[in-house]
Amino acid sequence: MSMMPEKQMRAAIKARDYACDGRFVYAIVTTGVFCRPSCAARPARPENYRFFPNADAAAEAGFRPCKRCRPTEQQSDIANLIESARYVIAHADETLTLSKLAKRAGLSVSRYQRAFSAAIGISPKALQDAARMGELKKALKSGDAIAGAIFEAGYGSTSRVYGEAVRSTGMTPSVYRDGGAGEVISYACRNTVLGWLLMAATDRGVCSAQFGDSKEALIAQLEEEFPKARIEPSKAARSSDLDVWIDALDAHLAEKGPRPDVPLDLKGTAFQVKVWRFLLSIKDGDIVSYGEAAVAIGKPTAHRALATACGKNRVAVLVPCHRVLRGNGDLGGYRWGVERKRALLDAERARRAAS
Repeated sequence: MSMMPEKQMRAAIKARDYACDGRFVYAIVTTGVFCRPSCAARPARPENYRFFPNADAAAEAGFRPCKRCRPTEQQSDIANLIESARYVIAHADETLTLSKLAKRAGLSVSRYQRAFSAAIGISPKALQDAARMGELKKALKSGDAIAGAIFEAGYGSTSRVYGEAVRSTGMTPSVYRDGGAGEVISYACRNTVLGWLLMAATDRGVCSAQFGDSKEALIAQLEEEFPKARIEPSKAARSSDLDVWIDALDAHLAEKGPRPDVPLDLKGTAFQVKVWRFLLSIKDGDIVSYGEAAVAIGKPTAHRALATACGKNRVAVLVPCHRVLRGNGDLGGYRWGVERKRALLDAERARRAAS
């Protein structure tokens, strides 16, 4: 495997990216040691780095292995951690201790916990909980009795799963099983300069703002997620604000007004909501890389998980995930199409230049 571009290697070291372990090592000329990209030791000055394709090449150049990250030893790599994550998902209904999982991966408990969280983006416990919740949702939608579905999904008590469900879906298991029965979601649509836009809101705020090919497709998408919720157009008296909000967003997209500041009802995991709240702090015209955003939320090695959280954002423009780019400056992906992302960024740059 050829070495990565130097800019990417430096970014990997800064992020302590476990995914790059095995792709290169870096040496520090002032100390004479070489390390893995994920080494947790105190960082050296970047100008003192030297890069090598593997440990043998670094050793031949006269450098010695770091005693902290032990780059010459056979340790867990990204493939091993992905296999471990698959094991957690496949055995989500079992009791999985950290010591058991670490032993399977051939790591100490502390290193396994750090390496897993860095590579996968969440802890083994959080992944197991998410997998259980996935099984629970499938069981509830298929009509299983609530208590039976809870215990089949691996939860030990009904009180615990109700707490988990409210955090991850915004409603209790019985409501989710019934396709959102009892929830009232209002929506409005506009044909904007970036195509059809649907904005939907609960009584707590905007929960969705999505672009699509047609009004009908967007409404169908909303109804598919909550087939038994009361989904109503914004002409209803309870949602009179929604017309004002979507008109303001439409005007913003057409360069006729600022980005509206509206109440939001963000539904997601704790990590996703943390990412989305950070996105709200990025100013109009500014951009950050996935790595920089990960550092900003206190998870410097979780840039891949952060990118996934950006992709899960359901509130276009209002939660500005389009302002996050790849480390090399490329646009990267966008849930609603790269051309829309480019158009949003171009408009913001033009506004900033004009001001």
